[in-house]
Amino acid sequence: MLKITVNDAPQTVPAGTTVEALLGLLGLQPRFLAVELNRRVIPRGEHRQARLADGDQIEIVTLVGGG
Repeated sequence: MLKITVNDAPQTVPAGTTVEALLGLLGLQPRFLAVELNRRVIPRGEHRQARLADGDQIEIVTLVGGG
């Protein structure tokens, strides 16, 4: 198990978890999200390959429309 931080909250996920899998575990749709892994924005096309490591810090933000 990996200990990571998601939006300043501690989380534990299985070893080998990718950004894509993390979003699934959290019940989030990647279409409207931006993900930053250790202060680096991860493009949506790389979510499947970006594996998490112990101690990683993830920030997930959602797009909000308005007028």
